[in-house]
Amino acid sequence: MSSHIANETVGTIKESRPLSAMLILTNIYFLYGVSLLTFFVVWDRVAALKVFDDSLARPSEVVMQIKMLMSMKFGGTNLWGHIWASTLRVIMGFSLAAVVAVPLGLFMALNKYVNAIVKPLFDLLKPMPPIAWVSLAILWFGVGEFAKIFIIIIGTFVPCLLNSYNGIRLVEPELYDVVRVLGGNRKDEIFQVSFPASFPSVFAGLQISMSIAWTCVLAAELMNARDGIGFLIKRGMDTHQPALVLSGMILIAAAAWCTSQVLTLVERKFCPWQRSIDNL
Repeated sequence: MSSHIANETVGTIKESRPLSAMLILTNIYFLYGVSLLTFFVVWDRVAALKVFDDSLARPSEVVMQIKMLMSMKFGGTNLWGHIWASTLRVIMGFSLAAVVAVPLGLFMALNKYVNAIVKPLFDLLKPMPPIAWVSLAILWFGVGEFAKIFIIIIGTFVPCLLNSYNGIRLVEPELYDVVRVLGGNRKDEIFQVSFPASFPSVFAGLQISMSIAWTCVLAAELMNARDGIGFLIKRGMDTHQPALVLSGMILIAAAAWCTSQVLTLVERKFCPWQRSIDNL
């Protein structure tokens, strides 16, 4: 079995070994299963022993809660309506941030004058966590829809810009030397080296931003939202339903994972030369 990467052929040889207890115990999928099983068993025991009184639901109760949400309306809409409301906010906030942050980060790295103008302001605002903007967002935009999207924009803007900026700044200088030796000009350096080399870093920033966007939408929906996964969590907090709170947390994690996988597939399409490195 072999795979082609660029102009090299990488051979993959699977060693056949007889089945043994040690082979099973060291199998990575077996270890995955043990890790997950241990987590759920500990979670169930802690909930059953009421270590946190009645504020921690058992895994079976959370599963039943999710099934119940799928078959009933909650707050005027069903579970898929709440998931779509949160997803739409994430897409809008993430897209608006990426459309501005990615090109700006690239221009900052390529032009010293743009960098001199933008970087001091960026360094001033970068340390401020997105949650710190919640009060200001309410003062500026009230508790409407744009206030929630604004929080997501603030949270996702920094990693998008930072990774785009670093993606070009960290390109090996020798690559530019190769372009010059072959007779290339500044345009060739940018389009043949800078942009392709920065793509992996840009996509890494987009993935980080997407994860942050789901965290921000949760914080945004906790402030007077009438739909969304954050609304479900807040309703669970207000009515002391730990199963509903944990169900919302699991749904947020699942949605973030799914959107991250979508970005991974897009990255593979735009960066086919990349290959994964095991044990790194």
